[in-house]
Amino acid sequence: MAREFQRGHKAKISDLTAGTDLYVGVQIAGPGLSFDISCFGLDADEQLSDDRYFIFFNQPKSPEESLQLLGAQAGDTESFRVTLDRIPANIHKLSFTATVDGAGQMSQVGPGYIRIVAGGEEVVRYAFTGAEFTTERAVMLGDFYLKDVWRFAAVGQGFDGGLDALLRNFGGEVAEEEPAAPEPEAGGAPPAFAPPPFAPPAQSTPPPAFGAPAGAPAPAPAPMPAPGPPPAPTPAPAPTPVHSAPTIVAPMTPPGGTVPPPAPAPSPYGQPAPAPAPAPFGQPAPAPAPFGQPAAAPFGQPVQAPFGQQPPGPPQGVPQGVPQGVPPGGAGLQAALQPYRELPTGQRWTPQNGQLMRVDLGEGGSPVLARQGSMVMYQGKVDFGYKSAGFAGRLVGNATGQEMQLMRCTGKGQVFLAEEGAHLHPVELQGDGICVSAENVLAFDESLQYEVRRIEGHGIPGGALFTMLFQGTGTVVVKTHGIPVVLPVTPTTFADSNAVVAWSAASQVIISSQVRLRRNAYPGHSGETVNLQFRGAPGNFIVVQPYEV
Repeated sequence: MAREFQRGHKAKISDLTAGTDLYVGVQIAGPGLSFDISCFGLDADEQLSDDRYFIFFNQPKSPEESLQLLGAQAGDTESFRVTLDRIPANIHKLSFTATVDGAGQMSQVGPGYIRIVAGGEEVVRYAFTGAEFTTERAVMLGDFYLKDVWRFAAVGQGFDGGLDALLRNFGGEVAEEEPAAPEPEAGGAPPAFAPPPFAPPAQSTPPPAFGAPAGAPAPAPAPMPAPGPPPAPTPAPAPTPVHSAPTIVAPMTPPGGTVPPPAPAPSPYGQPAPAPAPAPFGQPAPAPAPFGQPAAAPFGQPVQAPFGQQPPGPPQGVPQGVPQGVPPGGAGLQAALQPYRELPTGQRWTPQNGQLMRVDLGEGGSPVLARQGSMVMYQGKVDFGYKSAGFAGRLVGNATGQEMQLMRCTGKGQVFLAEEGAHLHPVELQGDGICVSAENVLAFDESLQYEVRRIEGHGIPGGALFTMLFQGTGTVVVKTHGIPVVLPVTPTTFADSNAVVAWSAASQVIISSQVRLRRNAYPGHSGETVNLQFRGAPGNFIVVQPYEV
């Protein structure tokens, strides 16, 4: 029985079939549209370094015939023969693509698929519909790629431009079309191209021999519904937890009595004063200044001096003989530590400062999923589920090939989370959705609905950008390098894949190659080879950080 792949799924070829002589079929159609279906044989840098491995209608086979174009058959619009054990060592990836020939766009296509057949039996199929695309004129359907062993990935990534633009994206050069060879007259010699007889490779256990599927094609899957934001779930009434209490350890109290709360102005050492609510996403916190440096005061307010230093200008209201810089609550250890006490604010998620987040767990509240290893400390009866006991799963795993390991926090108490001093931003969702790069997710409420999406393109580190779509009611904590900025999506919004943190769920992301690389042009390129283009209606946004890998 054939395995049904979704976009982003990957598997070893050896897990699908023991054969290496494979049939690849592509079915794609649309009213009034015609298509060019091609295969690009790419090197380790994902470049078409040898034009002889660009298999299309004018070049139907590679020199050693490991890649062959077979034509339409068995219900497939186009088909190929791929003999993996004959592919030369300099070819590391086979990318199967479809482009619109002439006017039209990929959103007009009906249900289609790419499938692999071994020995006449279909072993895997990835189905798609035009509802997954918009104005793209090409789509990268699936890849065979070499990573220790040959593997297959269902891609389904749209691409602006036609076959020429796709060829240039892979570093190839567009040649002038040559006139088609005249067809042989009746009774003349047969065409020069004819697939050689199929023979299985010699092994102790014979694998399936090459064989195209017989008879009618397997029924196409039912069209998938057009993607769109799901209806906002009605938030269920939940018991109102009280998060305003400090942790279980009693507050520090000096022998002489309680310490008065700090003033609302920025505290010594640049720490923020207790705020009624966290700052909006992407906005700097009121006071996180560098350790030992004065914090910026609000416009029109006097600047507060660092701890132990005299403020600018003459001292006012300080009697002679009293040392400058003494905390307002008096001298002593307790007064010195007062500005760094935890900040209960009545919220489930409470930023303690720009790099430390506290989450309250209690009866009636949903568990929390956090990146494994991000726990700084906890108090109370809190259970952490790992791989062997309640581990939330390898969130990406087989779906994307990238593992994001999470831990499940349950019980009653407080957990403090951080990671490598990154800036943390709690984003509360109320029935809406947001896409966040998987690398920028620290923790989130288990009550949120989430799924992993894959944006693949040449030039992205690791070959792909993995993003998580969160929807529903709850909070997701986003981590950034530095203070991010939120920008509106316009028709000409482009961002570097390393700098993108998050974007609105309704935005569309497209790979955009601004610099056309050629095989002999590497010394002169700008370094900004691939950007992500964002599209969407007014009101959509992206979040970027001041950081690149």
